[in-house]
Amino acid sequence: MSNPSEQTADAPVANAAPTPPEVKPTSPAKRQLPLSSKQLVAGALFAALALYLSTVVPTIEIAWVSAILLLTVYLFAFEVVGVDVAAASVMVLLGLTSLLAPVMGLSAGLVDNKHLFDGFASNAVISIIAVMIIGAGLDKTGIMSKVAAFILKVGGTTETRIIPIISGTVGFISSFMQNVGAAALFLPVVARISARSGLPMSRLLMPMGFCAILGGTVTMVGSSPLILLNDLILTSNKALPAEQQMETWGLFSVTPIGIALVATGIIYFVLAGRFVLPVSKGTKSKDDAMAYFKNTYALDYELYEVEVPEDSELVGKQLDDIEHQDKVRVIASASGGAMKVGPGTIARDTGISAGIVLGIIASPKHLLEFVEKYKLDLHSSIEVLGEIFAPTKSGVAEIVIPPSSNLVGKSARDVWMRKTFGIAMIALNRDGETMREGDDIRSVALQGGDTLIVHTQWDALARLQKDRNFVVVTTEFPHEESRPHKVFYAGVFFAIALGLVLFSDLRLSVALLTGAMGMILAGVLKIDEAYQAVSWKTVFLLASLIPLGLAVETSGTAKWIAEQTLSVVGGMPTWVIQAAVAVLATFFTLVMSNVGATVLLVPLAVNIAIGAGANPAVFALTVALATSNSFLIPTHQVNALIMGPAGYRVPDFMRAGGVMTVLFLTVLMIMMNLIF
Repeated sequence: MSNPSEQTADAPVANAAPTPPEVKPTSPAKRQLPLSSKQLVAGALFAALALYLSTVVPTIEIAWVSAILLLTVYLFAFEVVGVDVAAASVMVLLGLTSLLAPVMGLSAGLVDNKHLFDGFASNAVISIIAVMIIGAGLDKTGIMSKVAAFILKVGGTTETRIIPIISGTVGFISSFMQNVGAAALFLPVVARISARSGLPMSRLLMPMGFCAILGGTVTMVGSSPLILLNDLILTSNKALPAEQQMETWGLFSVTPIGIALVATGIIYFVLAGRFVLPVSKGTKSKDDAMAYFKNTYALDYELYEVEVPEDSELVGKQLDDIEHQDKVRVIASASGGAMKVGPGTIARDTGISAGIVLGIIASPKHLLEFVEKYKLDLHSSIEVLGEIFAPTKSGVAEIVIPPSSNLVGKSARDVWMRKTFGIAMIALNRDGETMREGDDIRSVALQGGDTLIVHTQWDALARLQKDRNFVVVTTEFPHEESRPHKVFYAGVFFAIALGLVLFSDLRLSVALLTGAMGMILAGVLKIDEAYQAVSWKTVFLLASLIPLGLAVETSGTAKWIAEQTLSVVGGMPTWVIQAAVAVLATFFTLVMSNVGATVLLVPLAVNIAIGAGANPAVFALTVALATSNSFLIPTHQVNALIMGPAGYRVPDFMRAGGVMTVLFLTVLMIMMNLIF
């Protein structure tokens, strides 16, 4: 889908264990006054620049808009407040100019207050809300989880393999779908992959987001500016003589350039990702819960996946024959495509057959001894049982036996605990002493106050919260209600939304809301879940910036900046002028909508090209492509979308996006001059 903005609710952190409260340092992104010395110095420099501009601009309106524009850049770059707070504050400031106009020397406010909040009803913002809901609906049915499992199976758990797969897929999808939609749909996938692989989301989301933006350059329907370009060319033709008339561009005219840009983005993150991508705490590592249990109960257990070959002595045995003596605990199995986990499945009398895959929790030492003893194939990662072991589906938890429990005096073996309740006990703590697998804990009669450390599916644990025989200590786990039976409805309404976007002239927001509301009415999502799926921080960030773009355009600020820049390079070689046009488009797309930047600059670029004896259609195309070069700050809808879930800060975008911006301009200019 094209160039709107977004973010989705953070994916729940799984394998969560109750941890002691800790005092966390204030995040720089949320730092409030007083300002640091660095921020004060920068503020003084920005103020000085604003004062200087006031002496050279042609009108008082442009002077004030330039000052507010510099204030916005300052607030974003130095994180004086959160980006959403900064954007909303600027919007309010623009509104107050109507009241303060006489004092400011203005005849009227910089933005008509009747249109100050139009951003909240804009096509882009409503589209973002809709795609967040659609993405949440698809995720609720389990589709995204299956996609994540497939990517993990193909790409393993290393950045250098996962990043190209995710980024390439999203780049391809966004070539015919709005880039913000492609990124929103893959957010749940990346969250799942992050949780299962242990890779922070901050290492995965930026490559995905940047490639979603780059994917919009692959076809003429990949982004709003490219969709709009041919109409702008036809409009410009009305003022041009017959010999200077421009031809419109075909659907795949930009494909070689777009493919080169997407490939550049992927290669950049594969080669330089380790240096430019942050390791934020936007999501927890898969080892967080295990670290808690190791520190609390001295358990060094981990999850493993082993396959039983035909010649293994394990074939024909039952779980009861091996678990106690080999000090391992089997919590899931897969055979012939069928997976078994939870109540009514795995029990001590479960037989082991050739080719079966066993999910085991054990210490590394005992696991290796077990593998060597029975000549098993130890998988390098959780491949077959990835869906079962996903932290969003299962994890380690603490359960206490209350004195009133009917289980007091009975052992886990007596009640077939794993089969009956779906909890595989891996340790038992009594009076400060921890007993483990191998200490015959399943034969120990339970007492009131015993703490059981168990591995369980979260849905089974949720049921135990209502069982008076247990007190569930671990409460911070995903309580998501999966609805795989609604997958048909989710698919139908997603297809309807996509079809309306691609094959109709219906307004984008209406097309997407059709799919979103269809999912809600069909019961794929409850209305409260739809509200929770929307990142309101993103909504306020984008909606609040739209009035600033309006002020930049209507006050004449954008036109003045463009004219001043182009007057400097007017007598230079054609490629230098073209590069200047690309840089201007890059700048304007950071501070106003990409559509607004395109509408403003295409007529200027056409006239400049004619004056320089260059091809005006190529210059117009340069503008439409360069408005996708939006990586420096999170004002692009895709960047705003990924900022929250990954825990990104503005400096993270400036560091990684700065290099990407230069690479984009370089590759764009090389490809444009090679092809045209």
